Amino acid sequence: MAVSGFEGFEKRLELHFFGDIDDDDGNNMLGLRLLDFESLEQVLLAVQCTVVSAVGNPFFDAYVLSESSLFVYPTKIIIKTCGTTQLLKSIPPLIHFANNLDLTLQTCSYTRGNFIFPKSQPFPHTSFQEEVIYIEHNIPNNLCYRKASVMPSKLPAHSWHVFTATVLPPLKSPHHATFTVEVCMTELDRLIARKFFSRDSKTGDLAGRDMTQLTGIDTINAGAFICDFAFDPCGYSMNGIDGDRYSTIHVTPEDGFSYASFECVGSVCDDQDNIVETLKKAVRVFMPATVSISTTRCSREVWTKVARALQPLGLKCRSFAVDEFPAAGTISYQTFTAARRK
Repeated sequence: MAVSGFEGFEKRLELHFFGDIDDDDGNNMLGLRLLDFESLEQVLLAVQCTVVSAVGNPFFDAYVLSESSLFVYPTKIIIKTCGTTQLLKSIPPLIHFANNLDLTLQTCSYTRGNFIFPKSQPFPHTSFQEEVIYIEHNIPNNLCYRKASVMPSKLPAHSWHVFTATVLPPLKSPHHATFTVEVCMTELDRLIARKFFSRDSKTGDLAGRDMTQLTGIDTINAGAFICDFAFDPCGYSMNGIDGDRYSTIHVTPEDGFSYASFECVGSVCDDQDNIVETLKKAVRVFMPATVSISTTRCSREVWTKVARALQPLGLKCRSFAVDEFPAAGTISYQTFTAARRK
């Protein structure tokens, strides 16, 4: 393991707002999508990252960042950043800009894995305790149903940190038709990792497209429109857009601290085998030695199928944890290692 390197493990923040986003005729308006680019730049300046590529559809806008991704829906924002970014510093400006649109914060969710280089993280990400203190200081007091927890695993280097807060008591939280899956992969296959190094100094959208096709990422969800980007000298990010659902991949390929993440959204109305097959395809692209998978608002059926689906890839489930959180509902956390490893 390298003494120091680029931190692949992302921090993820999801904010939900409520307010009247309909016009006088009852037509749905854009809500948070009305935030101009200058306002988003101010938010990202606080986080210490920038937009490198963007795309949108009738449902939401997706931005590839210099460190991961940003998704903006009418009443929801998801921002995911890696490296030494200060993600939680986005909370005050996001709440401010949303309030200017007559939108009020309803729920806040923050998740992350274990950092590979924790001593390199700046304030407020120096510890989970410090992160929780910072969040609680910067969200409204009426988000009074709160919980912070570290979900453990049998792998010393892996655990899942979760903080949620909401204005709604658990029994009155709305039923969610969708669920989120977050996959973290380390120790990528070296031959595959090399495909994410720039060739002939090519970077940007075109080089990103080459990496997408070369590695088979474009086959994970063939129906999605992919916005991809390759970094210099190495690294890759992509956002996939499929109707009102997103997927995203980020890769840090350097040997000694190689890492890739995959995140997607599923629906309780879907055939659950489809989401499991998607996860299987994503993991197969990278052939990692270690995988952790977190599912939010997901049924037992899904996380059980996930464990079985990864077995043919030579990955064995080493640990499983499940907990309940305000707003987020049931969160499960599973870790897997290649069968050849103990």
